[in-house]
Amino acid sequence: MTQTADRPRIRLKPKANARGLRHGFPWVYANDIVTDRRTRKIPAGALAVLEDENRAPIALVAVNPESKIMCRVLDRDPDAELTADWFETRLRRALDMRERLFDSPFYRLIHAEADGFPGVIIDRFGEACVIQPNAAWAEAHLDMLTDALTAVTGVTTVLKNASGRTRGLEGLDDVNLTLRGTVPDAPLPVLMNGATYMADLAGGQKTGLFYDQRPNHAFAAQLVQPKAQVLDVFSHVGGFGLAMLAGGAGQALSVDGSAAALELAAKGAEASGFADQFDTRQGDAFDVLAQLNDEGAKFDVVICDPPAFAPSRQALDAGLRAYERIARLAATLVKPGGYLGLCSCSHAADLGRFRDASSRGIGRAGRSAQLIHTGFAGSDHPQLPQLAESGYLKAVFYRL
Repeated sequence: MTQTADRPRIRLKPKANARGLRHGFPWVYANDIVTDRRTRKIPAGALAVLEDENRAPIALVAVNPESKIMCRVLDRDPDAELTADWFETRLRRALDMRERLFDSPFYRLIHAEADGFPGVIIDRFGEACVIQPNAAWAEAHLDMLTDALTAVTGVTTVLKNASGRTRGLEGLDDVNLTLRGTVPDAPLPVLMNGATYMADLAGGQKTGLFYDQRPNHAFAAQLVQPKAQVLDVFSHVGGFGLAMLAGGAGQALSVDGSAAALELAAKGAEASGFADQFDTRQGDAFDVLAQLNDEGAKFDVVICDPPAFAPSRQALDAGLRAYERIARLAATLVKPGGYLGLCSCSHAADLGRFRDASSRGIGRAGRSAQLIHTGFAGSDHPQLPQLAESGYLKAVFYRL
């Protein structure tokens, strides 16, 4: 008997959307599955064959009975085997696109479902890669994934980053590991949009650097004039501030709650040659925005790039109120004729709701505005058309 024949079968309920799954939707929720004692005992990360209500096979899936997303589609061929070739083929496909788009190996190499690796993030930093295996199946196949990654890319260092809310939802640990090579003993310099960013692969947030905002950084850099004063709120390791200095701004103030992130931002400014033009202020962003308003500060460009205020549908209403409040506080700091950029990485808040909340906040600040640009994640963060959540990042730019 073959391994495929030995796999458990997972059957959809009659009202489940089998057509959507056949057309590329990658998730199966627990309430769409016929569950019994047998299915609930399937180990997290195990492989199974997904069947429709008539027991016709649909796809090869990874199962996690502890997750609301009980099945993740791995292959539309129900008989597929997760061999070294299976991993390497998908990695090569992803690598080919990045090598066409970028002239140096600093990018997101794997963007989860959109690159055929559900729940898996891999960011590349030259000869090092950081993996976030945010689904149980990826954790179970981590050795095979790591072997394929080094074979396809030739990287010498592979780190596992186990931070993040998603791993907890999958019942996974939060232990970071060195899978290959050695941890870099210093932050790595990454050149983007004419500025140098310092990426802490071991101790920084997520994988150490957010590549997704690269095109939005570039757009913001086009808005500055010589001697422009710019404010970058939720700046992480320099984000928009460094890009706008590279674009010709005169002075940048970066605001973040993390002292470690601001230290890396300052090191990036120094490496970029902007040390004398770069300042930081640590603190809660809402508090700092209020303080700057009390001080009468004004800026030519203000950017706010907060963490996900609406990480789930349950948090949507509170998140939209937070986006509105940020927009109101930030808008009062923009000089007449200046620019305001507002960002959201909340997949639960779609573009329309986020834009409306931002526009309400600007209106509540007593400012009139023109919406001049809408931005999204860079091309190394492809979207799966059938999965709205893969298009999580939104950026709206206004002239006030």
